[in-house]
Amino acid sequence: MPAPAASQKFADMSDEFLKESLVMSPTSASAAGYHKYTDPKTGKTIELDALLDDLSLASIAKQREFYARWRERFRTETPVSSLDAQDAADWHLIDDQIGLNLLEYDHIQAYRHHPTVAVELIGNAMFLPLSQNYASHDVRVGQVLSRISQIPRALDQVKQYLSDADPVFVRTAIQENDGNVDLIQTTVAGEIAPGSPLKAQYDKVAPPAIAALKDFSRWLQDDLGKRKSHLDFRLGKDLYDQKFKLVMETPVTPEQVLANAENELKSVRAEMLQLALPMHAQMFPGHGDHSDLKGRDRENKIIGEVLDKISEDHPRRDQLQQSIEADLESIKQFIREKKIVSLGPRDNLKVIPTPPFERGIYSVAGFFSAPPLEPQAEAQYWVTPIDPSVPAAQAESKLREYNTWVLKWLSLHEALPGHYVQFEHLNDLQPERRRLLRSLFSNGAYVEGWAEYGAQVMMDEGFLNHDPRFRLEMRKIRLRVLANAILDVKMQTMGMTDAQAMDLMTKDAFQTQAEAEGKLTRAKLSSTQLPTYYVGLSEWLAFRHRYQTAAGKNFDMLKFHDAALDLGPLPVPIVEKLMPPPGR
Repeated sequence: MPAPAASQKFADMSDEFLKESLVMSPTSASAAGYHKYTDPKTGKTIELDALLDDLSLASIAKQREFYARWRERFRTETPVSSLDAQDAADWHLIDDQIGLNLLEYDHIQAYRHHPTVAVELIGNAMFLPLSQNYASHDVRVGQVLSRISQIPRALDQVKQYLSDADPVFVRTAIQENDGNVDLIQTTVAGEIAPGSPLKAQYDKVAPPAIAALKDFSRWLQDDLGKRKSHLDFRLGKDLYDQKFKLVMETPVTPEQVLANAENELKSVRAEMLQLALPMHAQMFPGHGDHSDLKGRDRENKIIGEVLDKISEDHPRRDQLQQSIEADLESIKQFIREKKIVSLGPRDNLKVIPTPPFERGIYSVAGFFSAPPLEPQAEAQYWVTPIDPSVPAAQAESKLREYNTWVLKWLSLHEALPGHYVQFEHLNDLQPERRRLLRSLFSNGAYVEGWAEYGAQVMMDEGFLNHDPRFRLEMRKIRLRVLANAILDVKMQTMGMTDAQAMDLMTKDAFQTQAEAEGKLTRAKLSSTQLPTYYVGLSEWLAFRHRYQTAAGKNFDMLKFHDAALDLGPLPVPIVEKLMPPPGR
């Protein structure tokens, strides 16, 4: 088949595949900015934002059949060998994503064991239309109320097959489900003006939905939570290896990642000791250099004392979001001055509190990009507030971990030059169907690796005037990246205990108790996501080194970063193949 014909065939098929997949998940459609679907058979237009996903076993079976059928179609009708480099990159993204979905449906089956799946989907279904501007305010609120009316049906569906669950999933689902109740009672109710005709609709649909959500939490607590679980949170080596390959989309193995991370952890700690020694002498002139201690004990003592002193500089517990907002303008200015990466014309980043139903997984912060089909819409930097009920000692532990210097890294990672900037570049990608595809199926190692790499570039270029406190905290963040990878592999496949995990985080990686406890929960809730930071960072650093070496004196950092980001979140080795030759 001639290349142009093959390219058009693939374009048509991939667009049809993406749109049909979104129709099966109206909540995902809202996130993508895909709001209306016209059924080719009936001609009827469907308002996707008014629908809540069908969570029945019949629907799950239909989705499994959908992905198996499309995989066969892509492999036979548009084989990758017939496509050019750009289309081949998209073909691999689709094939890996379908593989990941089929692995889930056939073997992992998180929907049967993780009640958080349904709880977070319901929260997103309500929250997304409220935070977008694709239609008038009252139309969007009306659609949210339509989705709220369908909550009892959805919860009845998932009760039919939620069979057993590790306690951490039950606990987290109950916590996040409380956020869903609050979303209806506080956020949605607050969107309805006095005297609005929407009030009658709210009064009709909200009480049964709230009752269903509360009943679901009781069911989780008293029924599912008390069943003897035949599974724990661990995925096991066989399933983990399969999932790891499909998530990373590179040849790297979990064993390689684990070995490299453990070796690098030692070298980063040695580097931290050299950074900490002069600060320690200045901060604690009467302590000496603890030469009576050796090895890890000496490193822990000196580095720990310096980090502890630095962590005293932190915002108040009710000032986290304001502190973050205050940092963003100076970060933008530095990026422009140093010509690190181009910042787009859209000024659409908004810092908001993390939605309550997402605080189980986003215990500190997160980023939610503008929909790929509506790039002008709002992009959100989520900051999780410290609940007023949290005891003072626990709050202080969290604030010391996310002190003034670490909060600056957090904004580099989540916003600029991290996730916000990379998705702004993606949202300029043409054609639209390629932008949608690379957004929906974005490579996690590229995404998280860029955010860590971007923060490293900012430090290397002298952000905060090379302040040694910032540099030491950045090395501590690197330890966190390494610990993330070690935790995931060892907890999911090697039986690592909670005590061993806490020892790694608090004694090897200098994390506070509160941070380590939160990460321990996250490591149980997810699998293969935590290593994406290290895998991606390693790939970005190696890619940059090779490209810069080849370009020599002609290397232009701004052009390099722009060209790489303009391709969108493909696996980094594929980005490297698609890049223009160095020096051009």
